[in-house]
This record gives sequence, C-alpha cells and structure tokens, in this order.
Amino acid sequence: MSVQSVERALDVLEALAEHGGEAGLSELAARTGLPYGTIHRLLQTLLARGYVRQDTDRRYALGGGLVRLGGVAGGMVGVWAQPYLAKMVELSGETANLAVLEGDFVVYVAQVPSPRRLRMFAEVGRRVLPHSTAVGKVLLAGRPPQEALAVFERTGMPRRTPNTITAVTDMLAELDAVRERGWAMDLGEEELGVHCLAVPVCDGGRVVAAMSVSGPAERIDALDRAELAAGLRRIASGFGGEFGPHAE
Repeated sequence: MSVQSVERALDVLEALAEHGGEAGLSELAARTGLPYGTIHRLLQTLLARGYVRQDTDRRYALGGGLVRLGGVAGGMVGVWAQPYLAKMVELSGETANLAVLEGDFVVYVAQVPSPRRLRMFAEVGRRVLPHSTAVGKVLLAGRPPQEALAVFERTGMPRRTPNTITAVTDMLAELDAVRERGWAMDLGEEELGVHCLAVPVCDGGRVVAAMSVSGPAERIDALDRAELAAGLRRIASGFGGEFGPHAE
C-alpha cells in the first residue's frame, strides 16, 4: 500500500532531476500536476532534511543530502550490474560497462573486463562528456531534445579525436537515429582505435542508465552490430527490472 505524501515527495524530487536538477515552483507544478500549496509544503520538509536547497533566485535545486544516499545507491547498482555485465562479456568477448548521466557528464559506475589480453578499460568513476561516447548518446537520446541541446550548449562539444561529432545539428540527428534503432555507436570518437556499442537501461519508459561493450575497433567491427545490439538489449532489459518497484 502506497503512502500518498511519500509518493508526492518522490514526484517532486524526480521532477527536479528531470528538469536538470533545479526548477521553479511553477515548473514543478507543471511536471507533477500537484497544487502549489502541496508542493510548497513538501519542499519545506525536503529543505529541512537537506534533500533540496533554495537558491537566491527562489528556485529549488537538489540538495547535498542526496549525495550521501546517491553514493551508497550507486555502489549497490554497480553490484547488481555485475552478473548482467558478465553476460555481455560472454556474448561479445569484450569489456562491458555501466554508465549514468550526472549533470552534463557521463559517469562509469561498473565494469567487467574482457578476458582477452588486449582489452579496453574505462575506469570506474571516470567522467566524460556525453557527445563523444556511445553510452552518452544513449543517455541523451532518452531525454527530450531540448534537454540534450542545453547540455551541448553548456559543454561546447569539444573535439576529442578527428572522428568526434562537434556540430549540434549533426549530433541531434545522431540522437534521432539512436532513438529509432535503440542503440548507439562510438566509432573512435572518444579515443582513436576504440569502438563501442551501447544500449539503454530502462525503468518503465525512462532511460536510467546505459550499458555497453567496448574494444579494439577491428574486433568490434567484425561483430554483427544488429545481432550484438539485440543481445545486449535483452540483457539490459533484464537489468532494468532491478530498477522497477517490487511489491511484497
């Protein structure tokens, strides 16, 4: 049995997250459908507990109290991901990664390395810009186009290699293609000689993370992309079930 006040408080926190981490009262009302008075009362409690803060311009933002919870939760997600990542390694023979979007950056939160002597590593905890990675493309493709555009405008989309897509119009077209086919490629756009294929992890209709396999370009290119993507999507779908509600 759900508790309405808890559900509404979580709706407010999720609305803040979906709005890039900060929003005004009217924007929260539009996102949640809750009355202004209800949102204001919830925010006062969240403010008192440190889960929300209020800026000088009267806008609300996610607070530092969530960092403690997020750190522990992130570690647990990495643990849950291990058997699924291991299946991806078995399927592809290459290193498998789990990544999430934090602000304007992609953060790698878990990895299972390839058993091969020549293999790729993306250090757990590493932060990269999303435009030059397959996981970043998948994560941004799960957001409304205007949110992805705002990320590109803030980061400037720097060129990492000669293959990096740096034009906003080209990247928006790339994200459209990712949404349509359900997977993304990084063809040496973050690091020359390294290719990566990524798929989304969904909680219901939301993209909450990305999973990928990466390796030397010639080995990744030798695989059937569509077949590999289909297999990775099946595994990611199973992992996505870990994020959903579990009734007792």
